[in-house]
Amino acid sequence: MPKIGTRKLYYLLENELRLLKVGRDKLFKILKANQLLIKPKRKYHITTNSHHRFRKHKNQIKELEFTRPEQIWVSDITYIGNRKNPSYLALITDAYSKKIVGYNVSDSLNVRGSLSALEMALKNRKYRNEPMIHQ
Repeated sequence: MPKIGTRKLYYLLENELRLLKVGRDKLFKILKANQLLIKPKRKYHITTNSHHRFRKHKNQIKELEFTRPEQIWVSDITYIGNRKNPSYLALITDAYSKKIVGYNVSDSLNVRGSLSALEMALKNRKYRNEPMIHQ
């Protein structure tokens, strides 16, 4: 049985393992030492499509040095929740202080969620007369 789990294997061989004085934890250690544990599949939700037909821009802040707060903001969207109740978290982060300056949770990848996060960040901005880059 090539993909049988360790707990099920322990249950099936419990009597024989007891004679050898091998418990569940020791069986795990033996299988791990021999690279026989099954690696669990990672569950994730794909939110990024990098293979689109639209223009991809270079990272223009890669070479910049961050010297003050609100000099550069970066944004991201991440998936939270489950498949029955999907939610998306849009974040605006200050690259210098790593502080989240704007956020929004929505039930779709609609642009409205990202705009709401940006509006929150702009409303709470402290250095309004300083130039800023939003990437």
